[in-house]
Amino acid sequence: MRRRGIVAATLLAALLMLTGCGSTFPADPQGTLDRAKDGTLRVGASINGEWVRIAASANGDVRSGDVPGSDVQGKEADLVRDFAGQLGAEVEWVAGTEQVLADELKHGGLDLVIGGLDDRTPWVTHAGVTRPYAESRDERGGLHKHVMLVPLGENAFLLELDQFLMAAKEQK
Repeated sequence: MRRRGIVAATLLAALLMLTGCGSTFPADPQGTLDRAKDGTLRVGASINGEWVRIAASANGDVRSGDVPGSDVQGKEADLVRDFAGQLGAEVEWVAGTEQVLADELKHGGLDLVIGGLDDRTPWVTHAGVTRPYAESRDERGGLHKHVMLVPLGENAFLLELDQFLMAAKEQK
């Protein structure tokens, strides 16, 4: 009986210490989710078929760098706009190659990268990856499980995005 009391007291003390820490998990060391809420969501977009399309400039070249939001279209662009709306955020679009965007994400210049990426993306050393939220088959019949990239360690943001993507998937 005495042993049970000691265990209960120890558990109670541990619980009180944990609640007193004021920590919330998951956390964003760089504050991505807090910054995006009612603010700006910085999104890198890489062209990839129906997933991401970017309008061409007057000379026919696809724009690189900052692009107007109306120039970015496709399935993932629509998802990003809906997610930003849920956060009360405006989207700031940046166009580029996967390599350039993954590097910009790694160094804090972007909050999210889209481009029809799949779960075999080589950028996992540069970024956090959402859970697969859509599937497609290529012309050879290969299965692709689509993901988006977020900054490494920004787990609260990643969780919020994952929950949004899973809810969107269930609505289809």
